Amino acid sequence: MTARPQIQGVILDFGGVLWNMRWDASRELERVHGLPRGALAETLYRTPTWAAIECGRGDRTAWLEEAHSLLEAKAGRPLPRLHEAWRATQHLIRENIALVRALRPSYRTAILTNNDASFFGRLREGLGIHELFDAVVSSAEEGIAKPEPAIYRLAAERLGLPAEACVFVDDYEPNVAAAIEVGMRAICFRVDRRHDLRAMLAELGVEPR
Repeated sequence: MTARPQIQGVILDFGGVLWNMRWDASRELERVHGLPRGALAETLYRTPTWAAIECGRGDRTAWLEEAHSLLEAKAGRPLPRLHEAWRATQHLIRENIALVRALRPSYRTAILTNNDASFFGRLREGLGIHELFDAVVSSAEEGIAKPEPAIYRLAAERLGLPAEACVFVDDYEPNVAAAIEVGMRAICFRVDRRHDLRAMLAELGVEPR
C-alpha cells in the first residue's frame, strides 16, 4: 500500500473558519424578532438567487434586497435590516489568522470559499490579510462552487500541489466530505463548538515549524 504524501498545503474556507459567522447572533436576532430559527441564513444563502451569485451571476444588491423581502414575508410584517445587523456582529477569527501566519512559509496556504464577487476587494482592502495566502479561490470568480470536485482540484493546482498533499478545513460537513473524495485530508472546524484548529491540524502533523 502506497503511503500518503506529507501535507504541504493548507486550504481553508473563509466563512466559519477564518471569519466568525456569529451564528449565536443570528439566533438572537431571530428570537427577538419572532422569526423561525435559521431564517436569516435560509433567506440569504438557501435560495436560487444565491446559487447564481456564488457562481458569479446576478446582481449582489438585488440578492440582498430579495433576502430582506423573503425575511419580511416569513415574519408577515416589515422588519429592520436584520441581515445587515447580523453581518455587523461578524469578525475575523484572530486565533486562526495567527495560526495561518505561523504556518508560513513551511506550508503553502490558500482560501477556498463560496462567495460573491465582492470578496477579493474585501479581502485586500477591508481585511488586509490577502498576503497570508499563496492562492485565493472564490466560487464567484471561477463559476463553480463547493462541493463540486473541480474547485477543490483547482485550489490544489493553484498551490502547485497534488490534492493528496493538501488538507482542507471547512465548517460544513458536505464540503469536507467532497474534499476527502478528491483525495485531500479534511477537517470540519466549528468555532461555535469551541474547536481548536491548531490542535486539529497538529493531529495530522501540521504544525508551525
